[in-house]
Amino acid sequence: MPTVMTNLKISQDKVQLLMAEKCMNPYDLCSTAGISYASYRRIMKLGGCKLATLGKIAQALGCKVTEIIED
Repeated sequence: MPTVMTNLKISQDKVQLLMAEKCMNPYDLCSTAGISYASYRRIMKLGGCKLATLGKIAQALGCKVTEIIED
């Protein structure tokens, strides 16, 4: 089954700012969100991911999805 990417783009800057506010590094985020570091790197590079993964990242950062997507 092909991976479904959303047209919502994750803002790398917003994610990194939230991580800094919570004193998290990428490995902490991956562990809390339940995603691999390789997935995190791909998401940050490409900006897109599955909706469920987007939700996991937002939940791990303690924010709404709308707070981490590009405007």
